[in-house]
Amino acid sequence: RDEGVSFKTLVLYKNELSMTLLNKYPYNGGHVLVLPTRHEGDLLKLSSEEYSSLKALLRSSLTILKDVLNPDAINIGLNMGADAGAGLPDHLHYHIVPRWKGDTNFFPITANSKILPSDLETVYNKLSPKFKDLKIC
Repeated sequence: RDEGVSFKTLVLYKNELSMTLLNKYPYNGGHVLVLPTRHEGDLLKLSSEEYSSLKALLRSSLTILKDVLNPDAINIGLNMGADAGAGLPDHLHYHIVPRWKGDTNFFPITANSKILPSDLETVYNKLSPKFKDLKIC
């Protein structure tokens, strides 16, 4: 495992080509980002190896979230480019957002407020053991 894998960095898993980390400003508890390790803003500019690793890690991250957090549903999204809403347009990333029946959705409508059922450290401690031995090419 890479030294960057820790609660301090919010990184749950990292290899040479891809990584998963908790979103510092989650839309909902367990919101993770899956991204290529190399800074690249265009999915089509990833090498075949980078793309394969990214997709495998996306799938593994989804499996771990479902297993550990048991959500009722999940949103998966990718914004490619600033005009598509990418907050980091030069670093492509997938969002995986666990959802539960009756949650407040992840689009705050009134008073810019929302309820998060868990803090980042609690979620990190729940998820990190499952990512510890993950092997993605």
